[in-house]
Amino acid sequence: MCKIDSISFNPELAELVDPARLNELGPGRVERSQYARLKALSPERLMAPRPVQDQDMAQACLAGLWLLWDFLDESHAVSQSLPSAEGSYWHGIMHRREPDYENARYWFRRVGEHPIHVSLVAEARRLAADTTDLKAHFLRTQETWDPFCFVDLCESVERDGSKWGQLCRRVQQWEWRQLFLHCLRRAAGEPT
Repeated sequence: MCKIDSISFNPELAELVDPARLNELGPGRVERSQYARLKALSPERLMAPRPVQDQDMAQACLAGLWLLWDFLDESHAVSQSLPSAEGSYWHGIMHRREPDYENARYWFRRVGEHPIHVSLVAEARRLAADTTDLKAHFLRTQETWDPFCFVDLCESVERDGSKWGQLCRRVQQWEWRQLFLHCLRRAAGEPT
């Protein structure tokens, strides 16, 4: 058994969740070496040896794993089939990275407030502590997470090559991790 943020899961899952992976803001380059491993994952295999307590949340984990390794089409296929806020959240991240910013905004509107937003605001503040640039200043000062401002900032980085690209990638990394852990806990029937 391996620990993923204090929850024990199978080693196969632990190997797929690379905490050091810092995805591009855009589509990135698919990691072909991971395709067969990801394709072979079912919700039951993902959660083993624990039973799946919430099938949709286990599917949401799969959407997140596909996205982590830059398989945007595969992630999209899973996330668009999920009627939950988490499915919409993965869908929004995928479109933000595609990039299709208007579509991302649509999906983030469907998410609304989400439990991971509290930790996301705190981490964004920490990461942006030295930020004085007006475009990225909201990360340091916001009281609640504003996914639309973050989409705008990511769009600005991609369009203008803003110096805040690395900061946005680190915020995105934290967002991915928190959403994945949230879905994983719910899939296992753990409190979130």
